[in-house]
Amino acid sequence: MTTYRLLYTSIEGNTDSFVKKLAAVAAAEGDKLSVLSVGDEVDPVHEKVPYVVLVPTYLNGGTGTGPEVKEIFTNGLGEYIEYGNNQRYLRGVIGSGNRNFNDQYVLTAKRYAQKYHVPLLGDYELRGTQREAEKLFTRIKETLGE
Repeated sequence: MTTYRLLYTSIEGNTDSFVKKLAAVAAAEGDKLSVLSVGDEVDPVHEKVPYVVLVPTYLNGGTGTGPEVKEIFTNGLGEYIEYGNNQRYLRGVIGSGNRNFNDQYVLTAKRYAQKYHVPLLGDYELRGTQREAEKLFTRIKETLGE
């Protein structure tokens, strides 16, 4: 059994729901996800193993993708990544969002990937599907080394 580290933040429960799907896929494959839900109330700790993050899109300030569009609700995850040497262990980002928001779909994840110089591993909409969970767990395994 291999354990894979995943950090995430969930505001309305959609991300929590998808993380449960990912954990079920991992268990079905004989693996495990070590997950940590990170929010403003979580005291950061020093990560010691490579991990990926799963980040939803919550924005304020328009319908575009420019600097006037600000991240909201996910700032605690960014602060956690920047704590100590945690950024050193970040290997990739998975994004979620709502396709109805067009150019802003998974914009937060795209910004995280760019800011922290890691790949965007994939995305899913809202609570995600079983197929998306299977595909993204494969990407997590490839990224964190099987």
